Amino acid sequence: MDVASEHCECFHRAVSYLEIRDLEKHFVKKSGGLLSHHTDTIKAVDGVSLDIRKGEILGLVGESGCGKSTLSRTLMQLVPPTSGSVILNGENLSALGPHEIRKRRLDFQMVFQDPYASLNPRMTVFSTLAEAVRQRHPKMKGSELEKKVTDLMATVGLDAGQMRRYPHEFSGGQRQRIAIARALAPEPKLIIADEPVSALDVSIQSQILNLLKKLQADLGLTMVFISHDLGVVHYVADRIAVMYKGKIVELGTADEVFHSPKDDYTKRLLASIPMLKAV
Repeated sequence: MDVASEHCECFHRAVSYLEIRDLEKHFVKKSGGLLSHHTDTIKAVDGVSLDIRKGEILGLVGESGCGKSTLSRTLMQLVPPTSGSVILNGENLSALGPHEIRKRRLDFQMVFQDPYASLNPRMTVFSTLAEAVRQRHPKMKGSELEKKVTDLMATVGLDAGQMRRYPHEFSGGQRQRIAIARALAPEPKLIIADEPVSALDVSIQSQILNLLKKLQADLGLTMVFISHDLGVVHYVADRIAVMYKGKIVELGTADEVFHSPKDDYTKRLLASIPMLKAV
């Protein structure tokens, strides 16, 4: 995509923490009966190239089915790419084996859409966070481990006195804070947040967005923030990439994309925001 290539050239490779090069993820779908069948190729991610600078939040926006969640799972190496590469801090993740990926994944963590589904209902908050901490510090235990969990809970705005409780004892917003704390526990430098506020009440969404922005500033995190809502992405992101049918159709600063969109699809996303329709 020409527009993406132009913007990629503006950011020198030396300042990029995450580089996505010609990434493709295709799925083959079989259809037809026993005697007659054919296959269709679904290009969920179709030649995406992006550079994410160290310490920035890149917002990835698009409607359901555009390929953004598949892209996030490919970045996390949860599904292998059909072709292309994902380069994290100079290392090509796509060339690593499963064992190396598991070790490397300490440096990049994911926050999912539904915190209740992503948390083990049989584990207390302490057990959940302690397990994640031990990924980076396998020998940590006792009072040192409890202090680490206490600090993590404070970082995301939770009362450490609740660490022995289970996920069902918390509200949706609190559960998402627990999920964020779990993602932070292995001390990653990259967070991929896939629709992290879409399952929350509107009144809670801004709290979580503000928390993510504060974490980026305080911890120097690099973040890919994924959403279908251009208004939400504009609030949290430094730059925005718009995805449509597996491709990046527009890329620019948050204000450029939000206030002066160039692609017709971006303009449609902007027009679909209820707040703007009422103005």
